Amino acid sequence: MRKIWLIVATLVLVVPGRIAFAEATDPTAVKSEDGKYLDKEGNPTFKVADDGKVDWYTYSGYRRYHSECHVCHGPDGMGSTYAPALQQSLKTMSYAQFLEVVASGRKNVNTAQESVMPAFGDNPNVACYMDDLYVYLRARAFDAVGRVRPAKREDKPDAYTQAETACMGTK
Repeated sequence: MRKIWLIVATLVLVVPGRIAFAEATDPTAVKSEDGKYLDKEGNPTFKVADDGKVDWYTYSGYRRYHSECHVCHGPDGMGSTYAPALQQSLKTMSYAQFLEVVASGRKNVNTAQESVMPAFGDNPNVACYMDDLYVYLRARAFDAVGRVRPAKREDKPDAYTQAETACMGTK
């Protein structure tokens, strides 16, 4: 958990102020490190095989999204009457921006509406799985996965289990 906060604190310092969206980055996986796929810029990304089998992070992200995020952002990331469509946002939102918003929250107020994204940095059910959420939503943004639970997935990597245990702790 301390590692996550160090990353988030660093990102908040690097990405201060309002979030400005960039152009979409190529989500193609160019390498794998212990079962985690990375794009050419080193950001976590998805890997979907021709037969529809997804990487573990995409699968886990689907599960985490539906346990914590879909109530506000819709069952498929397409948004709702009070929360934006994350499927569209992740086309241009950087990994650092995503971490900042999820960990610290965001408030948008104008004359027409007020929207508040609560901070989830203290919630281990979100904070420990931010990469999973990012990867899943990125896969949705680029139409690599559909609206339903992925039917096939890679096995859970040992490195993932170790990181999860370190973040969540043991009982």
